[in-house]
Amino acid sequence: MKLSDFDFDLPEALIATRPARPRSSARLLLAEGDSLRDLHVRDLVEVFRPGDRLVLNNTRVIPARLTGQRRRGGAVAKVEITLMEPAASGWRAMAKPLRKVLPGEVLVFSPDLSATVVEKSDTDLRLEFNLTGDDFDAALAQAGAMPLPPYIAAKRAPDAQDADDYQTVFARHSGAVAAPTASLHFDAALLEALRAKGVAFTEVTLHVGAGTFLPVKVEDVTTHRMHAEWGQVSAQAAEQINATRAAGGRVIPVGTTALRLIETAARSGRVEPWEGPTDIFIYPGFTFHATDALMTNFHLPKSTLLMLVSALMGKDRMDRIYAHAIAQHYRFFSYGDASLLIP
Repeated sequence: MKLSDFDFDLPEALIATRPARPRSSARLLLAEGDSLRDLHVRDLVEVFRPGDRLVLNNTRVIPARLTGQRRRGGAVAKVEITLMEPAASGWRAMAKPLRKVLPGEVLVFSPDLSATVVEKSDTDLRLEFNLTGDDFDAALAQAGAMPLPPYIAAKRAPDAQDADDYQTVFARHSGAVAAPTASLHFDAALLEALRAKGVAFTEVTLHVGAGTFLPVKVEDVTTHRMHAEWGQVSAQAAEQINATRAAGGRVIPVGTTALRLIETAARSGRVEPWEGPTDIFIYPGFTFHATDALMTNFHLPKSTLLMLVSALMGKDRMDRIYAHAIAQHYRFFSYGDASLLIP
């Protein structure tokens, strides 16, 4: 299985830089077996059945992009920081310009928020902030901006609208530095309509890390090592998912993050309560134990997420799905349109 097997040509114009409004007006490509239907996200009320269970990732994206100053002697210089993930002490972060930042320096982001560089590697830093807990969250909310994916940030800077657009309506637990983007299509009205239809919901938490955007650099994809992300499946969530499957309902993760988490918790064959870092890598040949279908956006060429959907649907089928999406001008990536994949 070669990395080049997961490449495709995507017209630049199909990369979305803003989401559809309202959220549920985004287009939806329904792929059920070999059939394809062009719908909208709001049509999920007709597609899902009573007894289906959607698994939602309730992580909350933090405003992880910071612009500050580093001070050395009397000199002051600008530095841009993107928080990547919590460390045992402080945060791992990317810096621009990385080579000029030195261990021991203090970076100042606002009158309330600063950080000391305690470690530096060839790729990133470890920062210890002057605040913790709720004080840190409040200061970060004031000083930080949403960490838009690189392919959006390259086209435009984040703005105030992204604080709402890049957050799900059911975000509860802060810690992600990237959004579970399939979930961005849901608004309160759609969730209520699905409940009225008899669709059930289970919430899990996976704090999406910046590693989700890291490219695969090995030609033999089976040798790729995934980044780790912290997640939790509660005892109640595990019980709900298992009960749905036992009753003949379908378990449908909304987004690859929710799927990766419940499959991590289901390696015994059924979903168990689980908490900790997961680096599960799902590619063709993977055996699914908890997933009957997947709602997800359209992913980057050569990405681990494209490998994941190929594992669920089959590589040839995904090639046809993506060719159809490109031909029909679906919008791609984090702010783009959605697909519902039913093997």
